[in-house]
Amino acid sequence: MVRGVWAVLRMVSREGPAALKPNANASRRAPPRRNPPVHAASCWRPRHSEVRPLQSAARMPEITTDHLDEKQVQLLSEMCILIDENDHKIGADTKKNCHLNSNIDKGLLHRAFSIFIFNSEDKLLLQQRSDAKITFPGCFTNTCCSHPLHTDMRRAAQRRLGAELGIPIEQVPPDEMTYLTRIHYKAQSDGVWGEHEIDYILFMQKDVDLKPDPNEIKSHCYVSKEELKEMLNKAKHKELEITPWFRLIADTFLFTWWDNLQTSSSLWITKIYTTCNHTQIRLQSFQILGS
Repeated sequence: MVRGVWAVLRMVSREGPAALKPNANASRRAPPRRNPPVHAASCWRPRHSEVRPLQSAARMPEITTDHLDEKQVQLLSEMCILIDENDHKIGADTKKNCHLNSNIDKGLLHRAFSIFIFNSEDKLLLQQRSDAKITFPGCFTNTCCSHPLHTDMRRAAQRRLGAELGIPIEQVPPDEMTYLTRIHYKAQSDGVWGEHEIDYILFMQKDVDLKPDPNEIKSHCYVSKEELKEMLNKAKHKELEITPWFRLIADTFLFTWWDNLQTSSSLWITKIYTTCNHTQIRLQSFQILGS
């Protein structure tokens, strides 16, 4: 399947809302930011651009979902957390509203998470999204991505790991998930649906039992760094499809984070944070165009 995809990515300060209490080994604060760079692309606003706060839900256009998977359509009624560009909560709206490009173009932004699970062999668990998914069907991506229905990000990740991959909740306790940073990205899946999220990145190293829901996941696999690099190369040659957020993370931070899996936690977080800070300016103007 060939689809037009565009995505932009920027780093948000590593500290999250008070509701996501960081692990003890991840409590360092970011150094003060200098004046933000000016973004040249017309589809992206600098961090301090004038954005009108959304005081109420955006008006939902009339969109037919008759041709979509029934179970996935039911999930569109779930409520996502609406935020501004500084990740301040400003309300709530349905998953359907949050993923319509017509609303995204008006600035609708919501909170999300992406979790990466590595096994004891340092291999990363990937999933291929089912063909029933409304955004980016059939695309390979990281272990699990979704939205917190309330404010506890790690428990939301635990819930979705069970719902999508069938992982028993006792195998993925929230206190074993390490929060690394947040990214702000925007991506269009097709002419109707897309993503616009501030995405919390969580890491975990654990051997887990899997029983994926076929309505959510088409396939899954564990990959080494070299195997993932081969997949990324195939994606560039249109031999397989990868979600834009996973492609952006893999092209920027992922392998540096991966190299530090065996480092002591406090040093690992420091190295990761330093790396993110060094790439922050470049990422604010980072753009991928696809056809």
